[in-house]
Amino acid sequence: MESRGSVPARPVAYEGVWRFTAPAVDASVPQARHAVRDLLKRQGVPVEDEILQGLLLIVSELVTNAVRHAALLSPELAVEVAIGAEWIRVSVEDNHPYRPTALVTDYGQTGGRGLLLVRETTAEAGGTCDVEHTAGGGKIIWAALPLKTQL
Repeated sequence: MESRGSVPARPVAYEGVWRFTAPAVDASVPQARHAVRDLLKRQGVPVEDEILQGLLLIVSELVTNAVRHAALLSPELAVEVAIGAEWIRVSVEDNHPYRPTALVTDYGQTGGRGLLLVRETTAEAGGTCDVEHTAGGGKIIWAALPLKTQL
C-alpha cells in the first residue's frame, strides 16, 4: 500500500532490464528498433507517443553508429533497455575502444550527425545521455528519457 508522496512498496509491473545481442550488420538496425518497440508494448509501459518516437530514433541512431563505426573490431553489439517507474534508458554497447563525441551542426554534411541528433532528441524530451567505457575496453552509449513529456 502506498500513500501520496511515498515510494511504491513494490516495483511497477513494467519495470525491469532487458538485454539482447545482434550482429553488427545493417539488418540489425530495424530489428533492434522493432524489438524495443515490441518490448515496451508487451510490458505495457505507459510511454507517451512523442517520447516513444524519440526513443526509437535514438535506438536506430545508436545501432547504426555501432554497425558503421565499430563492426570491424566488434562484430556483435548489445542493446539494453532499462525501465523504471518514470523513465526508460536504452544503451548500445560495442567492443570498439573509440569514444565518439557529438559533432557540431554542419548543414553541408549529409551524414555524421547521429550522436548530435541523439543528444538533441534526448534533451528535447528532458532526458540525458552519455558515453562510457566498459571494463573490456569497449563503450556503452546510452540515453535516458522520462516516460512522460516534461512541462
